[in-house]
Amino acid sequence: MQIAYIGMGGNIPSTAGPAEATLVAAVQRLGSLGRIVAASSLYSTEPVGYADQPRFVNAVVAIETGLSARQVLESLLCIERAFGRDRSAGIKDGPRTLDLDLLLLGDEVVHESGLELPHPRIAERAFVLAPLAEIAPDLVIVTQGKSVKELLQRLTSDKTRNAVLPLHSDQWRAGGSGDIGARADARHADD
Repeated sequence: MQIAYIGMGGNIPSTAGPAEATLVAAVQRLGSLGRIVAASSLYSTEPVGYADQPRFVNAVVAIETGLSARQVLESLLCIERAFGRDRSAGIKDGPRTLDLDLLLLGDEVVHESGLELPHPRIAERAFVLAPLAEIAPDLVIVTQGKSVKELLQRLTSDKTRNAVLPLHSDQWRAGGSGDIGARADARHADD
């Protein structure tokens, strides 16, 4: 078993509702990959790349899983599609209902077609590092040789600091009916 760190984001409504509701519903789906061991706060972030779009809502979830990196990636793509994401359409870095990125899987380093671990832009993205630092500040990114906390501290511009603002931290984790981790543990107790 390894810990998979999944970056989550969205900025337009899905069938589940606004971006916040989509992330809550997606976390419940992520429980099918293994046991959810941590979930960050939700963060309101400015778009990166294509700027003419709504702010994003981002988070990071940690899941203990026995799945391979490829299996996790395929599952994430399936969950994205279930919430209306079409990766073949739209603008690069444009609006999306749901974006799920496999950031890390244990200390695996992978360079395959369509799959690179750790995520190749993890050290450049405050919208990933801020929520990841909340749940795993001392985690060392093997390809960077630095902890998540150290990488986040390197992103020091005022624009970057202002781009990432925590939202209702405890409400989304509860998803309206208790702690996500507790629900995941209860599901796996029947296995």
